[in-house]
Amino acid sequence: MYRVLVPVDANTNRARHQAQYVARFPDSEGSVAATVLYVAPPDQFTSRDEVSFSAVDSAATAAEELERAGVDVDRRVDGGSVARAIVDAIGDVDADEVVMGGRKRSGVATVLLGSTVLDVLLSTERPVTVTGERVGLGEGPRRLLVPVDASEERARRQAEYVAGLPGDPTAIEAVVFYVFRHQDYAGAPPHEFAEVESAVAAADALEAAGVTVERVAGGGEVSRRILRAAEDHAVDGIVMGGRKRSGVQKVLLGSTVRDVLLSAERPVTLTG
Repeated sequence: MYRVLVPVDANTNRARHQAQYVARFPDSEGSVAATVLYVAPPDQFTSRDEVSFSAVDSAATAAEELERAGVDVDRRVDGGSVARAIVDAIGDVDADEVVMGGRKRSGVATVLLGSTVLDVLLSTERPVTVTGERVGLGEGPRRLLVPVDASEERARRQAEYVAGLPGDPTAIEAVVFYVFRHQDYAGAPPHEFAEVESAVAAADALEAAGVTVERVAGGGEVSRRILRAAEDHAVDGIVMGGRKRSGVQKVLLGSTVRDVLLSAERPVTLTG
């Protein structure tokens, strides 16, 4: 069973998109179990006992949407620090993935993503997907863009996430993508996918698992090329390898990961 934690806030539109994303997992009916979690904000409620799950429109909407898709749903209400409660719930349910609804507004990164989303991204090693305000998932095979950098370890984690999604791996199509940084000028050297060990390792691992793989390389500014590739290949989501190092948020996330998270019109998964 593939276990997904779906923490929702009071925004019903975001919660619906989170549920729709989970419902589109390959073979979601019977192979996916979701825990929909609403954390009562401490500035609004003194105790979680004051809040009924069914009275929270966003939470009830997400749970009902998932159940209509055949997903087994556990309904939970918690209280206290929102990010802390989510991180605790990840371990409690042993979640394979966390699906969060990002806030994409003007301003700095913590406002654009939402401070809770950012805190969770930086506090767990489990894959975290940020669905954003809109989710457009097509019919048929799930098509994912897998942009890799030079780290073979990160690339393998990205491949492991994709290959480990529920259902038949043949229902997934992956575009493994490597960008030769800033090499988009006249006379630039050829962009050879086969020369990049991390990209080849990810593609080989996915193919070995039964996933259909397209190998693509290009040159240019990395985040811009990733976003363009997502459009060109009409993918359902982008699977990134997060950088979790010491330092400020920009370093912890990596500038490319941050830029894609803030700009993509598709769900973005950070594998850690």
